Amino acid sequence: MAVTTVEEPIMTKPQIEDLETVTIRFAGDSGDGMQVTGTQFTATSAIIGNDISTLPDFPAEIRAPAGSLPGVSGYQLNFSSRDIRTPGDEPNVLVAMNPAALKVNIKDLEAGGILVVNTDEFVENNLKKAGYAANPLEDGSLSGFRIFRLPLTSLTLKALEDSSMPFKQRERCKNFYALGLMYWLYDRPMEPTLKWIEEKFGAKPEVAEANVAALKAGYNYADTTEIFTVHYHVGRATIKPGKYRNITGNEATAIGFITASQLAGRPLFYGSYPITPASDILHELSKHKNFGVKTFQAEDEISAIGAAIGATFAGHLGLTGTSGPGIALKSEGIGLAVMTELPLVIIDVQRGGPSTGLPTKTEQADLLQAMFGRNSECPVGIVAPSTPANCFSMAIEAVRLATKYMAPVFFLSDGYLGNGSEPWEIQRFEDLPEMRVKFRTEPEGFLPYLRDEKTLARPWAIPGTPGLEHRIGGLEKQNITGNVSYDPENHDFMVRLRAEKIQRMQQDIPELDVFGAPHGRVLVLGWGSTYGAITTAVEQLREKGCSVSSAHLRYLNPFPKNLGYVLECFETVIIPELNLGQLALLVRAKFLVDAVSFTKVKGKPFKVAELVDKIREYL
Repeated sequence: MAVTTVEEPIMTKPQIEDLETVTIRFAGDSGDGMQVTGTQFTATSAIIGNDISTLPDFPAEIRAPAGSLPGVSGYQLNFSSRDIRTPGDEPNVLVAMNPAALKVNIKDLEAGGILVVNTDEFVENNLKKAGYAANPLEDGSLSGFRIFRLPLTSLTLKALEDSSMPFKQRERCKNFYALGLMYWLYDRPMEPTLKWIEEKFGAKPEVAEANVAALKAGYNYADTTEIFTVHYHVGRATIKPGKYRNITGNEATAIGFITASQLAGRPLFYGSYPITPASDILHELSKHKNFGVKTFQAEDEISAIGAAIGATFAGHLGLTGTSGPGIALKSEGIGLAVMTELPLVIIDVQRGGPSTGLPTKTEQADLLQAMFGRNSECPVGIVAPSTPANCFSMAIEAVRLATKYMAPVFFLSDGYLGNGSEPWEIQRFEDLPEMRVKFRTEPEGFLPYLRDEKTLARPWAIPGTPGLEHRIGGLEKQNITGNVSYDPENHDFMVRLRAEKIQRMQQDIPELDVFGAPHGRVLVLGWGSTYGAITTAVEQLREKGCSVSSAHLRYLNPFPKNLGYVLECFETVIIPELNLGQLALLVRAKFLVDAVSFTKVKGKPFKVAELVDKIREYL
């Protein structure tokens, strides 16, 4: 009798490849949920221990036509098993949900990179909206990439064919299908997102079930169809032990100012008018009434700063926030805070301008506005965070300097910092510096413009305190008494005194640190959100033996007292900025250093490669 042996089919498992760093970009129509997709991938990567840096990219048009170039929304994430400082120069992976997303983003994808496209959207009408004369999936123009053509919309609808939701709502779940694919490709667990869906859509069980089904279907499709012959693993990063959370710059800003109010022992008042990209600070602060935070959405920018000044006069921590156009409207109010010598803090989350400009893109072009953008001699303190997490610390610093010196202080963030995210080590409140505010309470000898000998600060007296009644206002004040004065000599004295008071903040700010050797051929000097790209570029060149160092300013008025000495220690100083050279102008004027101004105003942050190439010119 013949015996037939039947062997089980050999199932080949996809090869797992270890990678150190991956940059992925999700892009689609503004209604495709790309920001949700990106933030979920980010949160999951943070939970499993990767270092992360993100760059959300929002469309400026509120209701751009579906499938059009102005309506494209993107989210870029760099996740790594080592310490990283930027969201990556070029994405290694691009997920494009329609032709417009492909058209806008394909130029950034690295040569040979992975391209996942939703073929269902590559129909004649959508191709025409995106400006394609021919279908790029068929004309060979994408031959330099590893393309995965997937009918994501159809696959999502098939996975949800038993759902009772309307067609349009089922179709919108395709972002979670794409997220499931990417979770499998990069060895990410689904559990954190499944938990988030349950919490987010708990009141709408049919929506929660559909998104869960789409996420799992995408993951299983990648697992079973073998469209990807390799999937990738990015290990945990080696990070200093501690308790961390993923945080955006705007969230860190809000939490920093709440913490400052607790350290100062004073309630926080935030007067603001909604404006991109600062609105998230108002949203975040409004959640924390349990900490005594009062938020006021005013009818305009002028009302917002007026209310904040009033709150500061009454003994609160007065805070107002906006972006560049709003600072223009607040300028007279800032001058009033300078004249009345009240510790108002002004947040400016900078964006592309002038006028309405590029409301959802980043820029650093408000430095001179913060420094000089008011009538007459009107000095204020200026601090600038360097990373999303650093927004927390610099918010506390802004309040510390404002309350100690009784003067307005600017907090200069920008869209890249405000919307970007990274891991933040949660601080122990007990480890933070004490800065409890002291009010004048003794009537004897009180005069509203008496001076502290060290800081030149006038007393902060809460109105209504018996014996401390006083007036303030925009007219020039006589020194000590605070009476209105038109005396020329007094005006000259007071103008110089207010300038000196800001300058004396220098005694309370740290000296400038140099990354690398303290002397050498090239120093790269930066401020604000250029920190990550500058430091990474300098680090790469130093590893190759180049004589280059960097220094980063977080205090811009006054400058750290050793800045002049640091500049003298290098043959060439390069100042990269997302403007036309505003810090370079100030440095040249104050220190007579022929600094090299390297500028970019495209609404996008510097790439590391751009800085490496520029530095090499001077090495």
